[in-house]
Amino acid sequence: MLQQAEKLLNDYFGYRSFRKGQQEIIESVLKGQDTLAIMPTGGGKSICYQVPALLMDGMTIVISPLISLMKDQVDALTSIGISSTFINSSLTTKEVNERMAEIDEGAYKILYIAPERLEVESFRTFLLTKRVSMVAVDEAHCISQWGHDFRPSYRSIKRMIAAFAKKPIVIALTATATKEVTEDICELLSIPPASTYVTGFARDNLTFNVIKGENKRDYIIRYVKANRDQAGIIYAATRKEVDDLSQFLKKSGIKAGKYHAGLSEHERAEQQDQFLFDQLDIMVATNAFGMGINKSNVRFVIHHNLPKNIEAYYQEAGRAGRDGEKSECTILFAAQDIQLQKFLIEQTTLSQDKKVQEYQKLQQMVDLCHTEKCLQTYIIDYFGETTPHAPCERCMNCTDTRSKIDVTREALMTFSCVKRMDERFGKTLVAQVLKGSNNKRINQLGFHKLSTYSLMKEKTEKQIVDLIDFLIAEGYLSLTNDKYPVLMLSNKARDVIVDNQQVFKKEQVTIKSIEVDDDLFEKLKLVRRELSVQLGVPPYIIFSDSSLRDMSNKVPTTEEEFLQVKGVAKTKLDRYGEKFISAICEYMKLERASSEKQQEQAAPVHLVSEKTFSHLTSYQLFRDGQTIKEISESRGISVITVQNHLIRAMEEGNPIDWSEIMTEELEALITEKINELGTDMLKPLKEALPDEVDYFQIKAAVSKKKLKSLK
Repeated sequence: MLQQAEKLLNDYFGYRSFRKGQQEIIESVLKGQDTLAIMPTGGGKSICYQVPALLMDGMTIVISPLISLMKDQVDALTSIGISSTFINSSLTTKEVNERMAEIDEGAYKILYIAPERLEVESFRTFLLTKRVSMVAVDEAHCISQWGHDFRPSYRSIKRMIAAFAKKPIVIALTATATKEVTEDICELLSIPPASTYVTGFARDNLTFNVIKGENKRDYIIRYVKANRDQAGIIYAATRKEVDDLSQFLKKSGIKAGKYHAGLSEHERAEQQDQFLFDQLDIMVATNAFGMGINKSNVRFVIHHNLPKNIEAYYQEAGRAGRDGEKSECTILFAAQDIQLQKFLIEQTTLSQDKKVQEYQKLQQMVDLCHTEKCLQTYIIDYFGETTPHAPCERCMNCTDTRSKIDVTREALMTFSCVKRMDERFGKTLVAQVLKGSNNKRINQLGFHKLSTYSLMKEKTEKQIVDLIDFLIAEGYLSLTNDKYPVLMLSNKARDVIVDNQQVFKKEQVTIKSIEVDDDLFEKLKLVRRELSVQLGVPPYIIFSDSSLRDMSNKVPTTEEEFLQVKGVAKTKLDRYGEKFISAICEYMKLERASSEKQQEQAAPVHLVSEKTFSHLTSYQLFRDGQTIKEISESRGISVITVQNHLIRAMEEGNPIDWSEIMTEELEALITEKINELGTDMLKPLKEALPDEVDYFQIKAAVSKKKLKSLK
């Protein structure tokens, strides 16, 4: 059964082997065991029910929390030839009836529904008459009142499962589950604790950063400009902040959209689609956006405000890099955000016990922002993972080498000014006094007579506000939780004043681009975008960035080579292969016949009596003394096809005069680069070698090296 599962993985999804944990989870399901899978976002949870669904006789029901996820998943499955559909509130009554009729006829292997649909008795009765082999509960933490996104309708799932004449197998899946939530899921879905699989919470492709004491908008503008044309999500805590920040970004020339519950359903859907189709680079949103968004090429997530807890943060941050490519997650920490989150907790209708727990979780989130240990390790420890984990060597705490600047003098000036203003005013007015502003209010209050007036006249007002933000972030100053927050001195500031302790501020963060320049990768993205517009599906449904990156490295120029690209299976080869292979050949300035079939039809009949041995015909002509160009012309096939025929013949063990292809010195140079770079990917090798070395010579050297290693 596992061999069949691996074949399906390759045939439909284009992967040669399962990722960490997938095999064990799939084996458990195929043995008929109810199973809980806790895997990091982007770890391949959906494969854990999609592959078994193909092996089971009946239909699989997937219970999913958001409409957007269902459409996304169905689009992705349809694109690789797996029959699936969804039923939710986005459909008309007529569409629902049509799909139910198709389900009656056994048209679908996988059906996606929202948990609320199970509360409709007529629909539940309809499902009970069907042959349902498995129920997959996605985002399973929603079933627990201790989960960060509790959905009461998830409690209907157990009742529905129990009502089936023949109980279906249950698989529950989540990325974020503490010990309490895990126990809750197992109890509420009757999953034996022994059938719980935790594959680890680490996201090895993500870099975590916490930025303190910097102007948030300045940082965001610098970051987005350094990562132009990259998809990113910026989370803000309130609708007003989303509106203001998205407008600010648009005025700065950035393609930004917005998403929050205050927009109409049509507006939200329109903004989301533009983001999914890469028409918008940035989505500014409240946490109403993202759960179930399967956009795999989100390269960064920035939290403009402090998240309410670590579970919510990791879920939201995990929307970056779902394709496994390098991505970044950044929190812009400001102490006043703590008060905002406390205010939001108080506005809820939660019980007092639950509020106490939310306050505790908020404090753990604050502790994450202040810890000096590895940020990834801190998060993993929070979720209770027992496997020892080395520091990630990527996050800001692991890599920060910025030097510190002594700002004790400026800090003392600020503390003195706050004190002389009787700790009754906000940071804007304090900054104006330190700057020496002549505005009317300062004169009315008599602050122009203070000894601290104009002490920082050489600085801009914005620079002074930034310094105050830093002093708040580091705990020297605090802001009251009022409608108009005022600055107050903390005990930490008094230590500086009384005990002459120094205050150091790190230099401004240097922002680097996440991705390295890659012309072929960018060209392939354009091909993908054109296909996306033609077919009406999001670009990442066609191929993920990860697949395009692998394509760029392997530069496949034949269908056989194209199938070796990560995420390419036969269906995608048939649908998209010609476009991408042609683009690669064009980039390499090589000819490309439209297909192997056309190539063979153009060849003289006496040379290709059997298509299977076409490569041997080219090989024999080469052995007989014809050049590659001569073979190309005589057979009516492209130069690149002849080269690939020769490579294939070599790999099958046919002898060849290597000196006709490259000198011994050139082979040694290529082999040296293979060893030095630790890769046999063609593109990185081409870029590292002199321009006169061509792709065919590199391919030949790689093949020869492989043949030697097999002997």
